[in-house]
Amino acid sequence: MRYRRVGNSGLKISEISLGSWLTYGGTVEDEIAKRCIATAIDNGINFIDCAEIYARGGAERVLGEFFAEGTYSRRNLVVSTKVFWPTSEDINDWGNSRKNIMNAINDSLQRLRMDYVDIYYLHRFDHTTPLRETVATMDDLIHDGKVHYWGTSVWTAAQLERVNAVAKEMGAHQPIVEQPRYNMLSRFIELEIMDVVQRNGMGLTVWSPLAQGILTGKYLNGIPEDSRGARSESLKKSLTPEVIEKLGRLKTIADSLDITMNQLALAWILRRPEISAAITGATRPEHVVSNVAASDVSLSSTVLEEIEEILDNKPEWPETYAPNIYYQDRMR
Repeated sequence: MRYRRVGNSGLKISEISLGSWLTYGGTVEDEIAKRCIATAIDNGINFIDCAEIYARGGAERVLGEFFAEGTYSRRNLVVSTKVFWPTSEDINDWGNSRKNIMNAINDSLQRLRMDYVDIYYLHRFDHTTPLRETVATMDDLIHDGKVHYWGTSVWTAAQLERVNAVAKEMGAHQPIVEQPRYNMLSRFIELEIMDVVQRNGMGLTVWSPLAQGILTGKYLNGIPEDSRGARSESLKKSLTPEVIEKLGRLKTIADSLDITMNQLALAWILRRPEISAAITGATRPEHVVSNVAASDVSLSSTVLEEIEEILDNKPEWPETYAPNIYYQDRMR
């Protein structure tokens, strides 16, 4: 396993990490989830990503139970979680206000059974709360020892520029990392966000690096009835004939290199020095082992050129990547 710095900070994380979105505390049985976490640590992963909204706190609960068993030490691991999404119908129980952040971090730490998290992400931008209030709150959490570093997730380039400017003006701790979506089929962060985070000394921990399983190649011959693809309409829509054709050509490259498609897709992401880690999901321990192997894969310039020719997809903004207007009805 190779490790990378998170932006200009001194924090170092495994370039392949383990996430818990759509899996732990929900669709994956707790004991299997714990085996995946153990396998990840055994194979050099030191960064485990979570969020309060994942399985309505279930992912944090599973992670907390795992460490409470005492087999593995939390000390040398980097654990992150996130705040923003509502966890009840209360008017203050969402967003990036001081009220919600303070309540949320205490709830998360209780579920995680921890005294602190290493990285605390603002899971979306909040247009209803002044940035100075949010930055001051995150700075206070660092001074209180409940958070070591903080970051953002799915923020626009303009929002990232603003929050860094506000933090500098206040003399507060700046965010060290942004967590956006990034994979072979979704490359919009190459347009502006990569430049902005690099200029502001931030790293990138990217989610959905395998496009929710599409880039593993498991849908090349159709959608199995018991798969995630069978339950997701958006994923079904993504599996167009054009995408299937590209997947077939990518598999040919992977086969020629004697690696799997998921390893090819992860190695392609790690070609960019701006990336601190690719956050991978796993429903079985063997998935973890396969993903970890991507850390040892280096793609030649010739192979990268072949991949670019296959992808033939200039980075463009996805329709869903728009200014955050979530829960405006709560303010009426």
